[in-house]
Amino acid sequence: MTAGPPSDAERVAWLRLARTPNVGPVAFEHLLQRCGSAAAAIDALPGLARRPVDIPSKAEAERELEVGDRLGARLICGAEATFPPLLAALDPPPPLIWVLGRTELLTASAVAIVGARVASAAGQRFARTLAADLGQAGKVVVSGMARGIDGAAHQGALPTGTVAVLGGGVGDIYPPEHADLHERLAVEGAIISETPPDHRAQARDFPRRNRLISGLSLAVVVVEAELKSGSLITARLAAEQGREVLAVPGSPLDPRARGTNDLLRQGATVCEGAEDVLRALEGLGGLREREHPPWSGPAQAPPDALRERVAALLSPTPVTLDDLVRASGGPAPAVFAAVVELSLAGLAEFGPGGTVSSG
Repeated sequence: MTAGPPSDAERVAWLRLARTPNVGPVAFEHLLQRCGSAAAAIDALPGLARRPVDIPSKAEAERELEVGDRLGARLICGAEATFPPLLAALDPPPPLIWVLGRTELLTASAVAIVGARVASAAGQRFARTLAADLGQAGKVVVSGMARGIDGAAHQGALPTGTVAVLGGGVGDIYPPEHADLHERLAVEGAIISETPPDHRAQARDFPRRNRLISGLSLAVVVVEAELKSGSLITARLAAEQGREVLAVPGSPLDPRARGTNDLLRQGATVCEGAEDVLRALEGLGGLREREHPPWSGPAQAPPDALRERVAALLSPTPVTLDDLVRASGGPAPAVFAAVVELSLAGLAEFGPGGTVSSG
């Protein structure tokens, strides 16, 4: 995606394409490469999906822009030079984000602090102190504005700079008791989301939100987390993205320490204070450049026979694209294009780690 300020018409087209059902970040990036522009991709969508596609109208996109404008938020498309560089380096990057507040915080060196919603008083105090100390060391603190650890981290970092990533839109105040925090973040910090500004968060929105929390950060610190928690998803995504993962050790008698202690068993770095985080960042050595797999070559239209062969190979069990290339015998770019077309038709689904399953 080339950097540059999009025209009003291009901005509307980006928004329409990003809001089209079944057009996730993978399909969005492929369609831009294949069609040359968001507007051309919109025109090509029904033919590629081989069925009617529910593409939002220009009026619907313009209404979303009006809602964001009323809130004082800004839409930043992936083609813009102001798009956060760490998010642009994700594979694939989010097509666009809404931002409320200080956009300059999105390009600063950042650390995520996440953890349990039902957090202990000690855990909240630790998160608040850690965030304040990291802020004094020049780091922006990223979290998810949830109850417990997230809220404490934002409060500790408000004087120095903090970013909240929401599952709902930037205007969605949740939990309700964080109304004052939301108001302060919108002025003193920043609030970002991939979803429309007035969208109310649903369960399916949080994995994408967690991906942005880790994506904006050089390191992720988990303070408290049970074994099955969204914080551990954020930690896994951070590891996949090449970020540092740190965990605060806790008592084996506290269920909220089981997740963090398990992270430590898996090789996460121990965090007992800001010094541990800063030391981990010193050894990071810079994030890796995006690796372009063999299917990311020149976009091409797959033959019908290959598309049908790939569709027959898919099942509810996720497989890698490399597996599909080997099993289908087709060229990697054409197999990838076939999977994208199948995903647009609702017959394939992209999963974590570049896997694919039947839709």
